[in-house]
Amino acid sequence: MSQSSFYLAVLAIVTITSCTKKLDLKPTNDVTSETVYANLAGYKSVLAKVYGSFALTGNQGPAGNGDVQGIDEGFSDFLRLFWKAQELSTDEAVISWGDVGIQDFHNMNWTSNNSFLTGLYYRSLYQITLCNEFIRQSAPDQLSSRGISGSDADNIHQFANEARFLRALQYWVLMDLYGNPPFATEATAIGGAPPPQIKRADLFNYVESELKAIEPNMPAPHTNEYGRADRGAVWALLARLYLNAAVYTGTGKYTEAITYSKKVIDAGYALISNYPWLMRADNNLNTSNTGEFIFTINYDGLHTQGFGGTTFLVHACVGGSMPASNFGISGGWSGTRATKNLPDLFPDLTGSADKRSQFYTEGQNLEITDVTAFTDGLGVTKYKNIKRDGTAGSSQDYSDIDMPVFRLSEMYLIYAESVLRGGTGGDAATSLGYINTIRARAYGNTSGNITSSQLNLDFILDERARELYWEGFRRTDLIRFNKFVESTYLWPFKGGIASGTGVSSIRKLYPLPSRDINSNINLIQNPGY
Repeated sequence: MSQSSFYLAVLAIVTITSCTKKLDLKPTNDVTSETVYANLAGYKSVLAKVYGSFALTGNQGPAGNGDVQGIDEGFSDFLRLFWKAQELSTDEAVISWGDVGIQDFHNMNWTSNNSFLTGLYYRSLYQITLCNEFIRQSAPDQLSSRGISGSDADNIHQFANEARFLRALQYWVLMDLYGNPPFATEATAIGGAPPPQIKRADLFNYVESELKAIEPNMPAPHTNEYGRADRGAVWALLARLYLNAAVYTGTGKYTEAITYSKKVIDAGYALISNYPWLMRADNNLNTSNTGEFIFTINYDGLHTQGFGGTTFLVHACVGGSMPASNFGISGGWSGTRATKNLPDLFPDLTGSADKRSQFYTEGQNLEITDVTAFTDGLGVTKYKNIKRDGTAGSSQDYSDIDMPVFRLSEMYLIYAESVLRGGTGGDAATSLGYINTIRARAYGNTSGNITSSQLNLDFILDERARELYWEGFRRTDLIRFNKFVESTYLWPFKGGIASGTGVSSIRKLYPLPSRDINSNINLIQNPGY
């Protein structure tokens, strides 16, 4: 992954400010906002912390596979928590561990006291708080009071737009998973009354307006430092937002989804040649003027050491007879596997036809009779801490794999689905071309190409699973297709029943944590909890 000066600044700032478990927040030194924000370098170092909060927690605790003593990275790392909420509740993944509350995801019986849902909720709010403070300190009056002007002020205004993007991204997370969270911006008084609750549809409008406001002032695609947001990331989040608008607001915005996915598609990105390279230790090579990655969370085995992020994604899927060295790690955590619904989407399990079929079968059972038995369910080999040339990453304990938040193939799929759902500004022939571009990369030739008669919404849902599985999309996708809580689509142990069962529609939203409901009089719990 990239070793840019900005990336190393992320390490320095997050390490300095986060590696403490003390709850006493009394200042212990002379560092104040006036010294931190004294010049351009200071602002950039704080921006590094804002970005770094996506990748690091500062909690160098245990792996979290069974240990619930205290708050470790099983309960505080953003990507690890987001992945569990998006994947373990679906047909794509199960986990063998016995942490209190972790089996609630697949059983679909979580409560407002679930520690993982509480951790994700507060992590997102924490990252929003960082963004709010940075934006507040970047206001013109603040810069003027510190004697910052000219090009330095212009750069800081750009930094603030990036912070607004990151805040919008986290508000999208809260809107998608929790629906109606508390709401605060840089204008919210510090230490004042508890923040008000915002309705899901109103939050949609806010995220949309923020992204449109910053769009013209963000760096052009491919021009910012690796791991920092640019205009392509703004367009990609807008496309994803509009694709799910009917869920969030009751009104579809498929024309807008076509418009913004096309902006990304036309911005010079291209699929990399080999699908398995997407999740490898040197996948920073997947971004450039001809690369596939639009925006990433960056990890490095030497500099972002923790048990969350892609370190979790690699280690948790390895166990049983799976050789850890084949994954570039010293040992696995025997946790995550796939239900049979996922491998059943592929023509074979070996990947000889469709290279996206990355499963480990030796010693593993396709059928799951016990979710807590690691050998029940096929292993997933998508994430490997090895490089394209087969050599290991920089550490056998921590991952070098960067996580793409947005990549080009998602935009192809958004375009095609939005056309099928009646959006205007696109066409069926272009949609078919985009889908076959994805499949030609997967098959290595045109043997997997489909015809126009095969391109329908059911196919799109299956193709999204084949292309994007274990990347944090599946819960959102199943809800949009009315297959998440419904009894018309089942998977092993859906709802805690071996053959699967439909569950209450309240499960389309996660509950707000009970502790926040109890401490903020402005919050009303989501229906049914």
